[in-house]
Amino acid sequence: MKFGFYSPYLDTFGGGERYMLALASYLSKDHLVDIFWDDSAIKPPLARFLKIDLTKTRFVNDIFKSNLFQKAFTTFGYNCIFILSDGSVPLTMASKNILHFQVPFNFPSASFTTKLKLSRFNWVVTNSNFTKNYIDKSFGIDSKVIYPPVDIENIKPGKKEKIILSVGRFSRNQLHPKKQEVLIEVFKEVYKKAPAWRLILVGQSKKEDYKYVRGLKKTTRGYGIRIFENLQIDKLRKLYSAASIYWHATGFGEDEIKAPQKMEHFGISTVEAQAAGAVPIVIDKGGQKEIVEDGKNGLLWSTKTQLYETTINLINSPEQFLKLSQAAIKNSRRFSQEVFFREYEKIIF
Repeated sequence: MKFGFYSPYLDTFGGGERYMLALASYLSKDHLVDIFWDDSAIKPPLARFLKIDLTKTRFVNDIFKSNLFQKAFTTFGYNCIFILSDGSVPLTMASKNILHFQVPFNFPSASFTTKLKLSRFNWVVTNSNFTKNYIDKSFGIDSKVIYPPVDIENIKPGKKEKIILSVGRFSRNQLHPKKQEVLIEVFKEVYKKAPAWRLILVGQSKKEDYKYVRGLKKTTRGYGIRIFENLQIDKLRKLYSAASIYWHATGFGEDEIKAPQKMEHFGISTVEAQAAGAVPIVIDKGGQKEIVEDGKNGLLWSTKTQLYETTINLINSPEQFLKLSQAAIKNSRRFSQEVFFREYEKIIF
């Protein structure tokens, strides 16, 4: 079979691209797979950064920048095309089409033209029920949830240290900022009660994020806080293995109803932490609630006071930690790559 994959954000090396290219790589083992992007030089760094084998995929011209006739003619030659949407619905004439949404776009209503193009898609897939709720309302559809593939096989529990870990890009201006400044503020209070503990913040950053990261580092002086930018995946996995607690604050102080895009739409890093046996203490918003069941395989919080008190209680309760850690490891298996591929095989073949 001949497959095509398209993301308008391919050069961002983001979570949506990881989602899409994991499927592309898997299918390329037995099928012809094209990725629509004009600059093929992006292939090696993309594969290295995302740790995905793209050797059997082909990077071809971006047909979605072509005129209507060329787009229709070219897509007609594919058995299946997968599109990562930026909120729009492109035209495709492939035998089977899949439209994927990573972001909970909240539109007033879909136009007639959009609905017409949408009729060409056999499946609209979202990365979480949180995203699904907004996409279904915006387009008047019933989308299917297929959770992102998390590489839990390469993340193993290790000897636990007194580490609280948080992973997320360092940026104040991105779509859903990770709120590291909130975590730093709360940890300073935790540190007063538990001075042997450390907070480690890990995330990607670009040149434009320099001032934000520098400002964060200034606020951490004198406390057990470390900030690591653009850490290699192998070193990050070691931190997951050593961490006892995982924190996440995306969406804090934001209105989940009015600004769903500012929430964590799923939470891959939370699953990765669970796979390593780190107990997640994450905000009770967005897709995090689909990963963590409060008191069963992790803990949820809504206020800074709750985050502080929940963390201190867990630090002082080894029995609760062991129970939640073991349950977290078990829960992470729901989001494995194997489950992801199996779900897509059901709708593709």
